[in-house]
Amino acid sequence: MEVDGLREAYDAVLAEVDAGGFGPPPPGRYSAEQIVAHLVANDELMCAATEAVLAGSPYAFYDLDEVHRPELDELTAECGGLDGLAARLRATSDRLIALVARLGAAADTPVETHLREGFELVVDEPLPWGRTIDLHTRVHLPRHLAELCALRGAA
Repeated sequence: MEVDGLREAYDAVLAEVDAGGFGPPPPGRYSAEQIVAHLVANDELMCAATEAVLAGSPYAFYDLDEVHRPELDELTAECGGLDGLAARLRATSDRLIALVARLGAAADTPVETHLREGFELVVDEPLPWGRTIDLHTRVHLPRHLAELCALRGAA
């Protein structure tokens, strides 16, 4: 499976995180730290799903778009703030990219997938795992990159 686009999407997010200078989030939105913590937690789930696909095991993937803020804040504290979160995101994204690179024909393996956009369930069906990775690359990561850009502009 092609991983260059996935690497480029992560590189863009990490470059924005490294640029820093984030302002406070609008009411009800995630802070820069919470966005990066969300991506770390999501990567960990995607790695587990990819490992299951590679092992031929059944798996259901639930995206973490609505992770509770206390869990994100706990992960932020565990990592020591934005710099630690960025280091952890580098590690989780590298791991995910390495796993995705190994998928080959297994990318067509259907995985029970549940994706949300806010409170609306957007996907609630088996998807080829490669399609879910593609959505992560082309939709999920760019959406959070845009949020980070907006927070830096708000500083």
